[in-house]
Amino acid sequence: MVSAEATKMDDGSVAAGKGAEFDADAGKWFLESGDPTYRIKEDGTLDFLTYRGFQRYHSECHVCHGPEGVGSTYAPALIDSLKTMAYGDFVGVVASGRVVHQPGGGESVMPALGDNVNVMCYLDGIYTYLKARSDGVLARGRPKGKEAKPEGLGATEDACLGGK
Repeated sequence: MVSAEATKMDDGSVAAGKGAEFDADAGKWFLESGDPTYRIKEDGTLDFLTYRGFQRYHSECHVCHGPEGVGSTYAPALIDSLKTMAYGDFVGVVASGRVVHQPGGGESVMPALGDNVNVMCYLDGIYTYLKARSDGVLARGRPKGKEAKPEGLGATEDACLGGK
């Protein structure tokens, strides 16, 4: 199944939008716009970044936003939010937080996570995981498999985490 937001690539895999290309130095797939994207092979195998996003989402985000991004009684369904939210806006909300005033005087508060390396160092993967879920090309549950970790991604993560 390929949604209106996803594009079938020449090798049969799908990615969000057109022009997805792999950047070996970063170890990630990117769109022409520079936004990170997922790549899902025909057999359901995810690119490593998106699989890592699945893992990090479920360790850092699902307590509020529900399993697989479907939302909860007090936090929105991110798979719905990413249908209209641009990548830069997503990064801004996660890093800086947001307060939404509800009718009747209530508030919905997203805390600022910009200092949390367990979120920020893996944010592109969290985004690509949620984007694949939002585009309807990744079903609920544990993904079927993942590609090997690209060398460039390891260097990117190490640098973010204050390593090498």
